[in-house]
Amino acid sequence: MNAAIGAVLPLALGVAISPIPIIAAILMLLSPRARVTSVGFLLGWIVGIVTAVTVFTLLASVIAPPDSDAANPARGAVQIILGVGLLLVAMRQWRGRPKPGEPVALPKWMAAIDRITFPVAIGLGFLLSAVNPKNLLMAAGAGVDIGTAGLDLGSTIAVIAIFTVIAASTVLVPVVAYLIAADRLRAPLDGLRGWLEKENAVIMSVLLLVIGVALIGKGIGAF
Repeated sequence: MNAAIGAVLPLALGVAISPIPIIAAILMLLSPRARVTSVGFLLGWIVGIVTAVTVFTLLASVIAPPDSDAANPARGAVQIILGVGLLLVAMRQWRGRPKPGEPVALPKWMAAIDRITFPVAIGLGFLLSAVNPKNLLMAAGAGVDIGTAGLDLGSTIAVIAIFTVIAASTVLVPVVAYLIAADRLRAPLDGLRGWLEKENAVIMSVLLLVIGVALIGKGIGAF
C-alpha cells in the first residue's frame, strides 16, 4: 500500500495545484453567497475526484491486472499514453500563456459566479474535477497505479481516500478557513486570486511537464 501511496502523491499534488478550480473557489468565497456556493463547490469537487479515480482504478484492474511478473506491458502502455497526453496539454498551456502586458483571459463562466446557486456550484465542482481534461488525465494515472498495485479492498479505499484529501486540499482549506474566519481572509484571498490568474498557464505547464515525464518514465519501466 505504501508504494501505491507514493506513486499517486505527485498526481494528487497535480490536481491540487490546478489554478482554475482554486480561482473559482476564491471567487465564490468573495461573492455575496459565499457560504452556500463555496460549500457546494467543495462537495462537487470532492465527489468528482473520488468518482474519476474510482472509475479508472476499476478499469485498470481489468485492463492491466497485477501479476507475479514485475513487467506489465499493458500498464506501461497506458501510462505512456497518459504521459504523452499531459505533455501535449502542457505544450498547449505554455503556448497559450498571456504575453507581457496582455490581459489574462479567464473562462467566461467565472463572470457569472456571483449568481450561481448551490446545485450549480456542486455541478461546477464536479465538472472541474471529473471532466476537466488535465485533472482527468491525472486521475487516470492515479487509477492505473492503484488498480495495478494488487491491493485488497480496504487498502484500495484507503489509497483513494488519501489521494482525494491531498487533491482536494487547495479547495478544502480556503473554504473551511473562510467559514471560520471570513473577515480576516478576504484580502489574502483576493491577492492569491490575482497571482493565480496571472501565473495560471506557467504553473500548469511546468506541473504537467514534470508529471507527464514521470508517467512516461514509469510506463517505460513497466515493459
